[in-house]
Amino acid sequence: MDKLLASLPRTIHASLALAVIVFFGLFYQNDGFSFDRLFWSWLTRFFHVVVAIMWIGLLWYFNFVQIPNMSKIPDEQKPAIGKVIAPAALFYFRWAAALTILSGFILAWLNGYLHDAMTLSIGSGVPKHTAIGIGMWLGVVMAFNVWFVIWPNQKKALGIVECEPEVKAKSAKTAMLFSRTNTLLSLPMLLSMVAAQNLY
Repeated sequence: MDKLLASLPRTIHASLALAVIVFFGLFYQNDGFSFDRLFWSWLTRFFHVVVAIMWIGLLWYFNFVQIPNMSKIPDEQKPAIGKVIAPAALFYFRWAAALTILSGFILAWLNGYLHDAMTLSIGSGVPKHTAIGIGMWLGVVMAFNVWFVIWPNQKKALGIVECEPEVKAKSAKTAMLFSRTNTLLSLPMLLSMVAAQNLY
């Protein structure tokens, strides 16, 4: 097991290198290669998808794996989750959320629909921009919940920030409630994004 964990950085580096090779190879086939708006749009979309997968993947891990199974873990083993696993997962979780929103805004700006999408295309009436705008707004709400509700309360629940036991219990409940809210919003958000790319 230790050998497998030690090989993880090499695996990540190899995966990234392979992705870059495939990326440049596919891009080169598309009428040559140049650092134009199409290139930066494609690169931004790739980054956007990668961090979004990490964000939503960890959201679903928390809500479909960790939380439902915590009661099955012996009490003496639970500190490993609260002190090691959860803080590490929450680090990637919150920064992936921030980078998903940032890269999404950059991508929308590069493709010229940022303002129209954020106004849900009211006035111009472009269905694709309405769909992706709904997804963007849901993403913004979810990222807000991550940074300004879930993370501050999780710090108290996990003991990263010292507080009274009743505050700790209340914070854990609040964090879980907003995490469940984000899980509820995640499928409509993804549906809106996929619809924008495939229905219009």
